[in-house]
Amino acid sequence: MNKYAVAPEALRKVCDPHKELHFCHTTEDAPAFEGVIGQDRAVRSMNFGLQMKVPGYNIFVVGPHGTGKTTYAEAVVAAVAQKGTPPLDWCYLYNFADKDRPRILSLPAGKGRDFQKEMSNFSADLPRIIAQAFENSQYEKERDDIIHRLQEKLDALSGHLKTEAQRAGFIMKPIPPRFVFFPVKDGAQLPQEEYEKLTEEEKRELDEKGRRLTKLLDESMKESQHLEEAGKEEMQKLESQIVQAALLPPMERLRSRYKEEPGILEHLEEVLKDVTSHYKNFLPKPPQPNAPASPFEEEAPDPAMKYQVNLFVHNGSCPGSPVVVESNPTYYNLFGKLEYKSHFLTMSTDFTMIRPGALHKANGGFLILQARDLLRDVYAWETLKKALKYRKAVVENIGEEYRLVPSGTLRPEPMPLDLKVILVADPEVYSFLFSLDEDMQRLFKVRVDFDVDMPRTPENLRKYVAFVSALCKKDGLLPFERSALARLVEHGSRLAGDQRKLSTRFNKVAELIYESSALAEAAGETLVRGKQVEDAVQERKGREDILEERIREEILRRTIIINTEGEEVGQINGLSVLSTGGYSFGMPSRITARTFVGTEGIINIERETRMSGSIHTKGVLTLSGYLGGKFAQKSPLGLTAQITFEQSYGGVEGDSASSAELYAILSSLAGVPIKQSLAVTGSVDQRGDIQPIGGATEKIEGFFAICKARGLTGEQGVIIPHQNVENLMLKEEILEAVRQGKFTIYAVKQIEEGLEILTGIPAGILGPEGTYPQGTVFQRVADQLDQFSAVLTNRKHPEEESHDGK
Repeated sequence: MNKYAVAPEALRKVCDPHKELHFCHTTEDAPAFEGVIGQDRAVRSMNFGLQMKVPGYNIFVVGPHGTGKTTYAEAVVAAVAQKGTPPLDWCYLYNFADKDRPRILSLPAGKGRDFQKEMSNFSADLPRIIAQAFENSQYEKERDDIIHRLQEKLDALSGHLKTEAQRAGFIMKPIPPRFVFFPVKDGAQLPQEEYEKLTEEEKRELDEKGRRLTKLLDESMKESQHLEEAGKEEMQKLESQIVQAALLPPMERLRSRYKEEPGILEHLEEVLKDVTSHYKNFLPKPPQPNAPASPFEEEAPDPAMKYQVNLFVHNGSCPGSPVVVESNPTYYNLFGKLEYKSHFLTMSTDFTMIRPGALHKANGGFLILQARDLLRDVYAWETLKKALKYRKAVVENIGEEYRLVPSGTLRPEPMPLDLKVILVADPEVYSFLFSLDEDMQRLFKVRVDFDVDMPRTPENLRKYVAFVSALCKKDGLLPFERSALARLVEHGSRLAGDQRKLSTRFNKVAELIYESSALAEAAGETLVRGKQVEDAVQERKGREDILEERIREEILRRTIIINTEGEEVGQINGLSVLSTGGYSFGMPSRITARTFVGTEGIINIERETRMSGSIHTKGVLTLSGYLGGKFAQKSPLGLTAQITFEQSYGGVEGDSASSAELYAILSSLAGVPIKQSLAVTGSVDQRGDIQPIGGATEKIEGFFAICKARGLTGEQGVIIPHQNVENLMLKEEILEAVRQGKFTIYAVKQIEEGLEILTGIPAGILGPEGTYPQGTVFQRVADQLDQFSAVLTNRKHPEEESHDGK
């Protein structure tokens, strides 16, 4: 066996159900696990964040999709909230001092609903209370007394005026709009012709008396107006007293009920004053003559609307602190809005149409949001930051801020905020906000990180089984037998990409549990066994691997040229991982290198055609450092080498093919063929050390599938970095092929080790005299590079040759 070959037992960490899962026979024997598995750091951080009551310690839960971060956040917050106390109710009230600035009022939880009902009943009773007050006989008597006294005073004024007119020899006649005085003679009005016969002296005397009477009339008219105004004031005072007396019993009931609430007592005083001033609005209206109604006629406003209560947030039924999970965090869903009534071409609103958002409903508790959804609304994120920064929630329609012509609208008093916001996001969103928005750092000081894997320890194995048990009992699935649990554990390590760990992406594990149970049930089983788990894995793969099959088909038909036997100079099989729709698979790629005389060094064709990513470009440039360090210590590296991924029509990224590219260049320089039955993955540094890469399991399985389809020869295999052995969770069929000697996995540490496997020739060790042993790969490379240098040295400019000849 080759010394670099990996033993079959190291290619997959098998879970022995009898040794590692001895604590249960089926999931029926295992206790259901409550909580989050394998996220100790996240649990500590979340507990810390929930305990902090200082502003700014809002929580940002970060983790990849499927780690259970949202479910955990909702569960732990709900548990903490149950121990809290219900927060205050919040009401909006009419502002009698400024109707466009509704007042906000807080009440103990549950009292808001009572206050709303009582004020609604009070408003509805106003017409009856006021009408009954004016039907009182005492009111009628006092009203009649006022009218009688006023009439007596007016009659006295009129009588005095008539008496003065008689004394002066005049009579007073009403000629609208006022009274006129006429002289009399023998008890009758002096005729005009008689007046003309009077002397000038008599006429002047009559005119003077008339002017005095007119002046007296003016004075009497002013006095009568004063008397009427005084009578009206007395009548209004009487009516106000009557209204106040009628409102006193219901008001006293309200005052007594809310004597501990100064805000309500103040509001009730304002209500009483307003009703007393506008009581006529509640009296029956006199019948109006029938007239056709205009479609544009505005509806008469409800006079009792001002006394209603807008119960903005009701927490009477809340068992503890509120927890609001807003799945659609748009601006209006978060911050509320002002609703409007439309009447033909006009829009109107009032304080009763102020509607709360999730921020208001969560006040006093917790608000859970998905950060990615929040950022989709242009205004939501900025408004949320302002609300948290100033600890106030303002209700305003965002459109009002961007009107070209400002329009009148309500400006409700802001609600004071005291809540904790929990944002849930993937790491990319968190990094984006953290780097670009400094407010986020001040407002969300607690980061709760969810990891994608956890150690594969006996304790965590118990938790894994407990998770399966909880899911089976919760959703009525068939119990899982030990062998099935063992396969689930192995699948968890495969998802984690590490034999020492288990995946914490429990959504993926749960999907396999559901599908395995369904297959077992369809087969008439009473337990889920290992076979059903394996079948479920294959079924899922069969639903998702269409692209993998198409590429493999093209390879087998040699439309895409991949050799799995024979030898070629400067050509090697590299390995890469492709992903589509969440499904990842490995595929080989043919890498070729051509070397010749020149000084341009290594030319990466993908880079020249802008098909190379920055990491791949870095990996290729690293190769120059290796070659220079090995072969250019005494003379310049006179080399031009072109490398490329053949038949690659998309971008190339990553440095996992850098070792394969170096092998191809060395093969081309040495003229030594590379075994095409092998594929290579691994990056390399400038010193020739092989470095680990990702997706080792998928890459091996991808190349194995090609070899198996063409027929396993025993020569085929894959070379991987030695560090990646612990990442392998290969299929059982590959392990069996390795056991039978039909396929080999090699693990190497240095380029020299891989070169020896690929060529069958030792790479060579530099001797004391600075040369490599004859017959080694490096000796052939050094000789070739010396020839390249000699060619470059001997190629002189014609002028230089002529000068030398002289």
